[in-house]
Amino acid sequence: MLVSTTENVAGFRTKETIGQVFGVVVRSRGIGGNIIAGLRSIVGGEIHEYTQLLEETRKQAIDRLVRNATQMGADGVVMMRFDSSEIGQMMSEIVAYGTAVKLERV
Repeated sequence: MLVSTTENVAGFRTKETIGQVFGVVVRSRGIGGNIIAGLRSIVGGEIHEYTQLLEETRKQAIDRLVRNATQMGADGVVMMRFDSSEIGQMMSEIVAYGTAVKLERV
């Protein structure tokens, strides 16, 4: 599965547009991670616990996006983007979305 943030993929043409596709993940950092992150925020700088959480969540969102696109019969996703938001004060939502397509090598 080829996933691209661009509309066109070099060396390919879009043979068919299948439709929108997405992968959603909602995650929460455990109480221990929140305490450590809270203490680190007092000093300032990067909070590694949250950085790692968001990196893992983005990877999982892309995996779900690819799985959904495959189920739709696509072999590519173009115009892939991420969106994120907070749910309450303890959870993060990451959405990977794009357009599922069938590609043809030129």
